[in-house]
Amino acid sequence: MITVSGLSLAYGERTLFKDVNLKFTPGNCYGIIGANGAGKSTFLKVLDGEIEHDKGEIVIQNGKRLAVLRQDHFAFDDYPVLDTVIYGYPKLYGIRKEREEIYAKEDFSEKDGLRAAELEGEFAELGGWEAEAEAARMLSGLGLPETDYEKMMADLDESKKVRVLLAQALFGNPDVLLLDEPTNGLDLESISWLEDFLIDFSNIVIVVSHDRHFLNAVCTHICDIDMGRITAFAGNYDFWYKMSQMLQRQAKEQLKKREDKAKELKEFIQRFASNAAKSRQATSRKKVLEKLDLDSITATSRKFPYVGFKPEREIGNNVLRVEKLSLKSDDGSLLDSFSFIVQRTDKIAFVGQEHQAKTALFDALAGVRPAESGDIYWGQTTLLSYFPKDNAPFFSGSEPITTWLKQYSSDQDETYVRGFLGRMLFSGDEALKPVNVLSGGEKVRCMLAKMMLSGANVLILDEPTNHLDLEAITALNDGLAAFSGVILFNAHDHEFVRSIATRIIELVPGGFIDRQMPFDDYLADEQVKQLRIEAYHGHADKLRI
Repeated sequence: MITVSGLSLAYGERTLFKDVNLKFTPGNCYGIIGANGAGKSTFLKVLDGEIEHDKGEIVIQNGKRLAVLRQDHFAFDDYPVLDTVIYGYPKLYGIRKEREEIYAKEDFSEKDGLRAAELEGEFAELGGWEAEAEAARMLSGLGLPETDYEKMMADLDESKKVRVLLAQALFGNPDVLLLDEPTNGLDLESISWLEDFLIDFSNIVIVVSHDRHFLNAVCTHICDIDMGRITAFAGNYDFWYKMSQMLQRQAKEQLKKREDKAKELKEFIQRFASNAAKSRQATSRKKVLEKLDLDSITATSRKFPYVGFKPEREIGNNVLRVEKLSLKSDDGSLLDSFSFIVQRTDKIAFVGQEHQAKTALFDALAGVRPAESGDIYWGQTTLLSYFPKDNAPFFSGSEPITTWLKQYSSDQDETYVRGFLGRMLFSGDEALKPVNVLSGGEKVRCMLAKMMLSGANVLILDEPTNHLDLEAITALNDGLAAFSGVILFNAHDHEFVRSIATRIIELVPGGFIDRQMPFDDYLADEQVKQLRIEAYHGHADKLRI
């Protein structure tokens, strides 16, 4: 058990947490949520002891082992992959290394023999004989190919390092597991494996995530960070969301009642303060007014942007036809003779592990990169707007956001543009920030504003949920679900794909699978499962599409 009592932390005049009291018990998974900057990651670091808190106490039961998903992707570059995973259980790792060093001695003494015997007992007791097999099982579940297990960490790319460090945190059945955005960089299959692992995990899990489906699947409790408070709710994310909406409505109603009461009291005081007969009542009501603490009733600090896409014109029957498209990278072929047709009602999610191929396809469809061969035919009624994975080229200048957005607006009126930015949470001086200093989430909101101004009836979005908080993801999700045009998109957010897509195209080695069905049906389809097995086990010649 972890007990947090009277926890407070402030940076200068900014209070992150004030008088936080929580208990974390085994068998439960606690999702930490809050707006960007609320202190989610900071709270995990306080629990880990990496950041010192100002007041209060954190008590972790004696002898309990705490494991953390490390964010330094270069810390283990000098270690082999399997060793890096086993390092997640420091006691076992230390015994394993000492044991290997003793047996490697040329002048093996009697003292060494006695020490080796002690180590053998401890090694077996801690599960040392099964350690490499357990590490390999985790790496496999997280999508790392077996050919990488003997490599050095320095030889892996960023996405693979993330998986190894996640396996390291999970390794050895820790008593407390702290995970900060564990689904980042994982494909949908690996996320599903992690969900199953955490559902079966019998100890304490405390996790920060923006993935709503993940939070719904694994969490037994939600800890909401808002206005310096951390409030725990039993249930998953959807339960918390419905509960919070109800509490916000109640808080707003209560605030309205207090405001009306304050107005009534002020009017009475002004009317009768100089009237001798009424002065006692006026004084009494003034005391009541002083006790009305309106500032203490705050519904929430969260802000939801408004995301809505309105096509200038209705799309025709001929939307898009792609014939025998081939795309290559420096490392080889990405797509080979790829053909498909888009219908006017399609909302297509492109899924699978071929991430580079998906980005190359979207770039080609948007005219950003040429194809090596093949043809792309857009219908005459189509108007396209593209959200690329890499938006950095759009923000290289130092102009304010208002000036930046004007270049994409047919209406050049300053008030109109500012109103649009206000919808995307850039109000007041925020709208005058230079675009080259914007955060990742702010850039995404600017790109979405640009797309909304386009009047497009076809949207292409390559991982649009990256860098967004839960409020912005929810707003974007709702906006795309309500969009009347065609959508082609790629996202790692299961709920995002599930709630938007009407058609799934999975790019797999040697081909693709195309099904006109919702995402959950696609995952459950037995024929699709067989096709995926054939594709990912090197039988692409048998792939039926």
